[in-house]
Amino acid sequence: MTGISATPDPLIERRDRAFGRGAKLFYDEPLHLIGGEGASLYDKQGRRYVDMYNNVASVGHAHPRIVEAMARQQATLNTHSRYLSEPAIALAERLTALQRVTESAVFSCSGTEAIEIALRMARMATGAQGIVCTDHTYHGNNTVVGALTNLPAGDTRHPAIRSIPFPETLRPLAPGGAPADAYVARLKAAIDDLKATGQGFAALILCPILANEGLPDIPEGFMAKAEAMVRAEGGLIIADEVQAGYGRCGTCWGYDHVGLTPDIVVTGKPMGAGLPLAATCASRDIVERFRAETRYFNTFAASPLQGAVGLAVLDVIEDEGLVEHTRTLGAELKAGLKQRLGHTPGLLDVRGKGLFLAAEFVDAKGEPDAAHAFALVCALRRKGFLTSVDGAFNNCVKIRPPLVLPREDALAFLEAFDRVTHA
Repeated sequence: MTGISATPDPLIERRDRAFGRGAKLFYDEPLHLIGGEGASLYDKQGRRYVDMYNNVASVGHAHPRIVEAMARQQATLNTHSRYLSEPAIALAERLTALQRVTESAVFSCSGTEAIEIALRMARMATGAQGIVCTDHTYHGNNTVVGALTNLPAGDTRHPAIRSIPFPETLRPLAPGGAPADAYVARLKAAIDDLKATGQGFAALILCPILANEGLPDIPEGFMAKAEAMVRAEGGLIIADEVQAGYGRCGTCWGYDHVGLTPDIVVTGKPMGAGLPLAATCASRDIVERFRAETRYFNTFAASPLQGAVGLAVLDVIEDEGLVEHTRTLGAELKAGLKQRLGHTPGLLDVRGKGLFLAAEFVDAKGEPDAAHAFALVCALRRKGFLTSVDGAFNNCVKIRPPLVLPREDALAFLEAFDRVTHA
């Protein structure tokens, strides 16, 4: 494997000065991209890469309908949300109709903002403060939301937050029997602890497909039992659909895939195809209580530009049949990777929904092998395929291409996967 170039890249040196050293870059040899189209990205030498990772341009890089909608609206009018805007209103109407379980929307500019709004909504709606999350989750960056990130189960450093082990079948809490029950018991214990300390219980928050946890196969019955318990304990369910939603799973929403009915739905990255756009959606009662108690205002949110671009994204998903394409191609790609089980050194498991897959690697002792997963990601980059690592142990190759990924690129990826894993 080729290491980091011995000659410093002047652009990296400029970046370190401009951003401050430590700003994250992918791969052992950082990539300088200058263009993109569909599922293709191009570096400054003109080399093409297949984007197998990007969830921002989920309908494809530089999609002409998105570009046109963005340019047209910006050339016509863009301002803050304290004027009437038909595009923004239409986006809220269409988004909540697609979600089926929500009625009103609060727009913002990032997933972090949208998750914070969701937490505040849940606390206002229930009168309690306590939040339960999983122990290897990620929902955002600010102080409030960042407290949820990778919080070990049983850790009480944040008085109003408790985490539970994420439910999985590969390394279950209770092998044999009904694995779901052991995780539901941990959920009950976390809720009881929050109530005992006076915080009360406001909400369970999770990504329905547990994306950052490594897309584990969830024990049968967990979601239904967890949902029933949350309802019985007076809490709400917040579904973080920033990664799982917008057709990513081969269904419109991740909660459709796992059979969960949330009270609050958060969307982000793919909503704007690169334009900062996120939303927190809930019943009208929950949203109006939040508005009455906070007078929430975001200068750049619910703008005409966000509305126009957000509507164009939904048009593209519908008109190009991207949910069906994702379901069909994702199943074929997953099946292809699963065929490598038992034949690919270190490949322990292949999991995922639609065009969101994880290939997990372990060492000769069966322990998570993060170094090998990262080396494979870097080797794939040199073969022209851009992926990343993820999962609780950072030992999963994360595959999350734009929904427009051509079948021929998916098949070429399988060939490159074979080359790098058998090198």
